[in-house]
Amino acid sequence: MSKEIIIRSNSTAVDFALLKDGKLIELHKQNDGNKFNVGDIFLAKTKKTISGLNAAFVNVGYEKDAFLHYHDLGPKILSLIKFIKGVSTGKIKKFSLEKFPFESEIDKEGSISDVISPNQTVLVQIIKEPISTKGPRISSELSFAGRYLVLVPFSNRISISQKIESREEKSRLKRLVQSIKPKGFGVIVRTVAKDQKVAELDNDLKNLYSRWTNLCKKIQGAEVPIKVQSELNRSSSILRDYFNDTFTGIYVNQKSMYSEIKDYLKQIAPKKESIVKLHKSHNPIFEEYGIERQIKTAFGRTVTMSKGAYLIIEHTEALHVIDVNSGNRLTKSKNQEDSALEVNLVAATEIARQLRLRDMGGIIVIDFIDLMTPENRKTLFDHFKKEMESDRAKHKILPPSKIGLIQMTRQRVRAEMEIKTIEANPNQNGTVEAPIVLIDKIYDKLEKVFSSKKYNNVKVFLHVHPFVAAYLKSEYPSLRMKWYLKHKRWVTVVPRDAYTYLHFRFFNKEGKIISFIAALVNKSTSLP
Repeated sequence: MSKEIIIRSNSTAVDFALLKDGKLIELHKQNDGNKFNVGDIFLAKTKKTISGLNAAFVNVGYEKDAFLHYHDLGPKILSLIKFIKGVSTGKIKKFSLEKFPFESEIDKEGSISDVISPNQTVLVQIIKEPISTKGPRISSELSFAGRYLVLVPFSNRISISQKIESREEKSRLKRLVQSIKPKGFGVIVRTVAKDQKVAELDNDLKNLYSRWTNLCKKIQGAEVPIKVQSELNRSSSILRDYFNDTFTGIYVNQKSMYSEIKDYLKQIAPKKESIVKLHKSHNPIFEEYGIERQIKTAFGRTVTMSKGAYLIIEHTEALHVIDVNSGNRLTKSKNQEDSALEVNLVAATEIARQLRLRDMGGIIVIDFIDLMTPENRKTLFDHFKKEMESDRAKHKILPPSKIGLIQMTRQRVRAEMEIKTIEANPNQNGTVEAPIVLIDKIYDKLEKVFSSKKYNNVKVFLHVHPFVAAYLKSEYPSLRMKWYLKHKRWVTVVPRDAYTYLHFRFFNKEGKIISFIAALVNKSTSLP
């Protein structure tokens, strides 16, 4: 298994593509214009408290006020407010919390009006970026994320990642962190800290503590509202959160970004520095690694899967709906139940990928093909949960309902990734899905023809528009040659001037149209 990160940088944005065995699994975009990223810390001022919501609206400098709920204040909010006041007025000049007198913790079920008042200065962190008509969601329970550790001011708790299963390793890490952490600070030990030496953890902790002291320096005499701490740039944060020893390549198209990433890897993984490569080809980097093509096929309303099955993905303000369809899927299964299960398992894998790729959050409802037996429904549910394990976003999946729907929630911290894949219709007015998808449709139909016993010994002629014909026969090895190497059957490509750009048909040597219809599996009809 190979994992790669492809980074495309230009004057206005940076795109990050994560590939697993050459397949696009995540896509991120960093816009220079976004001033309210998850992790950014602001010195802000409260505008008003709403008792009915048990929350406050806070001015962080965005056009819409940020939302601060009582449960996001943190138990040590009174200590934080006292500290900020002391730093702002110059009474506190040393930023260590070792000798700072902590206030008592607030009541877990208290009222926000008892803690926060209007026009009060607070230190807050973005936990959810502005989405649609809503302003950012914020928390006053601050955290500083590093490679191995997360530093939490005004806490003494040490937490170990639940993904570290070994009790001995958990105990070892807890002892190490206890010996190096500063007093008044809590620490969360991340999964990648497993088996790391104390020197690595100590270096990470020192970097995080320096970010805390730099933040405090900016508070002195600052005008409110103001950003006092930015999250790491997206390239560093992506590497911090995703990079591990399984990555085999990081490819960058810009020299400055290349140097930046190389320097960062020197700090966190010096042995992996050599996997960073500068893309020097004239061919755009996303074209070179087949990412543009994958984007065109993955971000439309309809997402095709193997052998004719497909997904329909609809978005509303309240939720996302995903419909699973078998299409004209060719299957070896002898009955409808097995065919439906086969399609559903393939769909579950693709849906897990789509959720990460599009960063879909909130409520998600999935309409799988109906399964009659409880065993098959459990198999599908367990498979989907397993596929979702690699998703870093917090999520909860409910078992199939009585009407066969799987409902789930997925954490939403930023706007969903949206890419328009429709283009102007070259044949008539209106729009169509990206024409590049046409090649996939041709190959899908071709596989059905080759798999049919009816056309086992039939010579196949593909009639297409001359431009498409040229594309299929260009380069070496051509697509037509790749088809031959895979199926050991030759396809004669015939250019047709009379055909429109998106039109294609298969013929036999007698000139008769080859029409292959696979056994149909859908939600309402049985197999013929």
